[in-house]
Amino acid sequence: MSLPGYDSAAPLVPAAEPVAQPHHRRVEAIRAQVRALANAGDHAHIDKGGVHHVVPLPGDRRFSARSIDTSALTNILHVDVEARICIAEPGVTFESLVRHTLPLGLAPAVVPELRGITLGGAVAGCSLESMSFRYGGFHEMALEYEVIGGDGELHRLSKTSRPDLFEHVHGSYGTLGILTEITFQLIAAKPAVALTYRQCTSFEEFSHALTEVCELDEHGEPRGGFAFVDGIIHGPDHLTLCLGNFADPEAGTDLSSYQGEKIYYQSTRRRTTDLVSTEEYFFRYDTECHWLTATVPPLEWKPVRKALGRWFLGSTNLISWSNRTAKIQRLIKRRPDLVCDVFLPENRFKEFWDWYCVVFDFWPLWIVPYRPASTYPWLGPHVTSSYEPGALFIDAAVYGKVNTEPSRDYSVLLEEKVFELGGLKTLIGRNHYSRDQFWQVYHRDNYVSAKAALDPHGLFPDLYDKLGRVD
Repeated sequence: MSLPGYDSAAPLVPAAEPVAQPHHRRVEAIRAQVRALANAGDHAHIDKGGVHHVVPLPGDRRFSARSIDTSALTNILHVDVEARICIAEPGVTFESLVRHTLPLGLAPAVVPELRGITLGGAVAGCSLESMSFRYGGFHEMALEYEVIGGDGELHRLSKTSRPDLFEHVHGSYGTLGILTEITFQLIAAKPAVALTYRQCTSFEEFSHALTEVCELDEHGEPRGGFAFVDGIIHGPDHLTLCLGNFADPEAGTDLSSYQGEKIYYQSTRRRTTDLVSTEEYFFRYDTECHWLTATVPPLEWKPVRKALGRWFLGSTNLISWSNRTAKIQRLIKRRPDLVCDVFLPENRFKEFWDWYCVVFDFWPLWIVPYRPASTYPWLGPHVTSSYEPGALFIDAAVYGKVNTEPSRDYSVLLEEKVFELGGLKTLIGRNHYSRDQFWQVYHRDNYVSAKAALDPHGLFPDLYDKLGRVD
């Protein structure tokens, strides 16, 4: 198998040996848990261990059911270097994965920006990054899933075997079954990434440049010549387009690092070029968890970072601390800060921008162009009627907006505006949809059909019941 745009005849190192791990025994142990809960008529949620990459909420009910322990599924099972295919369990973090594949000259096409995000989390939710204008989400590179249904049955799903169910695993947020193995494509990678920053002074300039660099030719190659494209908007008159390519730096070349005292997102405001290791590039936002350290200003002071960084910096630390403060927020009845990604059809992005500048005026704003490989069957008519197949979605990520004004809830305002523009938002935070609105954004009939096939007795919660309204 090969990917468009990559030379399948290029020299390849010998194939990695399979990891001798009893995967089938771990799967059977989980199937036994599922059967026991299903026979008892219980409801369940999936406990993968570690931190959840969802927004901590006061009084969170999303994980209140009986848990099924899948924390042992953390193994890379096999890497076929020649075919550029990896088989891994869903609890593998992207940090572990790229540390395994980069020495082989390979990487996933889409690497979510936080080190602790797992492969299963990237499939079950929505994970994209700066190659998503070309490849879509991480799940687009998946070839096959192994899934335990809610009745304990084991399913092999692929693009050619039960593709309707295969396409519904992505975006199901653990409500259809338990993902136990993923087979997915890798791409060729180099040791470093060379970055170019285009500093724009208006939305029109930024938007035009973004559209231009995201155009693909008839072979799926970027016409703009860049493999990586995203943007950081520092304010209405300072918009930075971040462009990159894999690179082979000469021996002794100094590479930038943003794991200590230096802060990546701030560097994009003033730099025009940069050179980082590929691993550093993939996780360039991890140290600050994008820029959530800005909500606690001392965490951006160099002396504090040097003295306390090992305990406070990095997404896993910051999310763990957020989980602790969520308990305090519940006691004082304080709304959590707004952390949310929203997806707008590219032709509605200007309308969103004009509204956002007036109503939110909160910066930085992360922009990621995202081109799905197909129109997903779980998307409802409200979204599909606004989206032209093959076009871009623009992911606008609002991270850290204080939301304590008594007269208005910015989370509600954002959801309502995105719905008005025919977009959708990730479901990892506070959601306010009525049931009717929710099933306009998501395709109820297709979801119900997938649910009946994979979870016929309703062991796992319905998507709306789990995530549709958690305020």
